[in-house]
Amino acid sequence: MDTQTIPTQRRTAADYKSALRPVWCPGCGDYGVLTSLLKAFAELNLEPENIALVSGIGCSSRMPAYTRAYGFHGVHGRALAIASGVKLARPDLTVVATGGDGDGFSIGGNHFLHACRRNIDMTYVVMDNQVYGMTKGQASPTTDDDWEGSKLTPEGTGITPFSPLSIALASGANFIARCLSRDINRTANTIVEAIQHPGFSFVQILSPCITYHPEHQKEWRDLVEGTPFAPTQDPVAAASTLMSDSGFTLGVLYQGQRTPYAPATTGRATVSSLQEKFLL
Repeated sequence: MDTQTIPTQRRTAADYKSALRPVWCPGCGDYGVLTSLLKAFAELNLEPENIALVSGIGCSSRMPAYTRAYGFHGVHGRALAIASGVKLARPDLTVVATGGDGDGFSIGGNHFLHACRRNIDMTYVVMDNQVYGMTKGQASPTTDDDWEGSKLTPEGTGITPFSPLSIALASGANFIARCLSRDINRTANTIVEAIQHPGFSFVQILSPCITYHPEHQKEWRDLVEGTPFAPTQDPVAAASTLMSDSGFTLGVLYQGQRTPYAPATTGRATVSSLQEKFLL
């Protein structure tokens, strides 16, 4: 029988789920994100061995352990640096980095800016709960300036919150979107679009932490805007939209047309070949 006529096996979300059970708090939004991520992989029908899932440190950075694919659990804030290296070394892989607002926008903020600027063909999924959950509830870069829920900042931070979508747009990300973790199907579809879009794709997912930041996060589903972003290829139009954004508008904001960074490769180097250059 001609092998070309053999139908491709359709995978389900369960095919990408590892045997490890998540240890997130009951009600954590990251459960929904995990489900969306697995559904996205199934929709794309990716081979598990062709996926590289990279994370940093934090509650949301446990994703590689719960996924049946190649995974790398890196150090704090360095997920994008590792993911960039993986994609440049193995452009054939589907590379997805995951993390949280602390890992991605604080200690990893510099890597975030330059990953957007370099525009390597990979996807960055950030679960934004506006708090440091793993280290017991400190204010994060995206925390509201008047939040009084932390003992370290009982009167609020007094600092304007980090604006992830605006920073991503200004820094050169090629695809920018925002989702809500409980909206599993729409989030899965957005992740599919992000992976398929050439260049650096950034998806911010509002993912409530009901343990350390429960006050209004339980109401996030009621706060999201009824009218989603109207996707645009014009960065000026996208920037204008963000000027009046409440932080709760969902959907794809921007679909850029920049050419992804992909340096020419001239073959694989070996340890011995590198040693020879240093010994000359």
